[in-house]
Amino acid sequence: MNALAHGPQDGPGPRRRPSRRTVLAALATSAATALPPLAATPAVAAQGARGRTGDLLYIGTWGQGQVHAVRFDPGHGTMTPLGVVAQVSASWVATHPTRPVLYVAGAEQGGFVRAFRVDDTSGALREIGEVQTEPVPTGSGGLSFIGPAPDAGALLVADFAAGAAATVALDPAGRLGAVASRVQDTGSGPSPRQTGPHPHHVVVAPHRGHALVADFGADRVFVYDYDQDTHRLSAGSPDGPAAYATAPGSGPRRLVFHPDGRTVYLLNELTADLQTLHWDAARGELTHRQTLSTNSPDHTGTTSAAELAVSRDGRHVYTSNRGENTLVVFATDPATRLLTEVQRVPCGGVTPWSFALHPGGRWLFVANEASGTVNLFRVSPGSGHLTDTGTSVPVPFPDSIAFRVGTGTPGSGATRS
Repeated sequence: MNALAHGPQDGPGPRRRPSRRTVLAALATSAATALPPLAATPAVAAQGARGRTGDLLYIGTWGQGQVHAVRFDPGHGTMTPLGVVAQVSASWVATHPTRPVLYVAGAEQGGFVRAFRVDDTSGALREIGEVQTEPVPTGSGGLSFIGPAPDAGALLVADFAAGAAATVALDPAGRLGAVASRVQDTGSGPSPRQTGPHPHHVVVAPHRGHALVADFGADRVFVYDYDQDTHRLSAGSPDGPAAYATAPGSGPRRLVFHPDGRTVYLLNELTADLQTLHWDAARGELTHRQTLSTNSPDHTGTTSAAELAVSRDGRHVYTSNRGENTLVVFATDPATRLLTEVQRVPCGGVTPWSFALHPGGRWLFVANEASGTVNLFRVSPGSGHLTDTGTSVPVPFPDSIAFRVGTGTPGSGATRS
């Protein structure tokens, strides 16, 4: 079962839904390719006809085989649903940083990634490529993350089900090329969900000589060599990659670099804690400095953390806690980069699966998966505090959010790295 998903028993919710295991089993028996993307829905077409400007939000949906689009006006803080713009398995979505291209990670057998051309006027999508990242299908699908490398020359892929991380070449227009490299994690943990390696996130270190893989199943952050010219991952030594070990049963899920390039923040899902680590770029080593819980002091019941991001100026770190349906904000010490909790606020729904900081820094969008809404929060530029605007749009089981900002301007993913 993929760590990105939880069955109905793992958190409160107003309705029951199929577990990831159930959905994957159904997908595995179907064709590996999804239905072709829809043409613009009436809502999308009408939006384009009115000539509206602003940003586009693309939202993946777990187990629904859909990508939804929303038009966002950052000046007024308004969201206009554009409906379903593609019918395709969408366990994670990401945008190219400069080109009008959306990438969609599938949950079906084979580890599929698909690319879509974005119509900035209407928000409509047109499929332009597909690649299978698993040379031999594992029998169950489930990509937990995709995101462009810093130079946009490759797409980074975390294959949860297969226990592997991969890179897929991108051409200058953002089209998918061949699988450039694939590395296999090893290890397991004490949880029943940790019977083998399960990569959940891949980021390239700021100096670009290494890539870090947060592995939920192995209780490790693996440090692979990364060749920025060929975009290849490699173990770097006959003994395998270097690794930072977390506590047994912690389940590493997300990691981000502070803008200083020397500090890494790591979020563990199963223990719902946040770690501050020192990054030694010359040695390719991570060293523990601090651990803080994202749970409240009186927490009981399910423990599950999900998403992590750092503000552009590096002053604040944001996390989501699915066990308590909260967003937790931490301030970074300007000298030490250590963290102090400064706010805990309800997420506006149930099961904050992921969230995305708007590139402008004023807004944060939360994908509340179990309650089926994407909720908008205002970000205070000084304190970093979040305020629920009360604005939301309905989306069935949202699991990820990607931005296409303005027209022809850089996009952003859910985490900064």
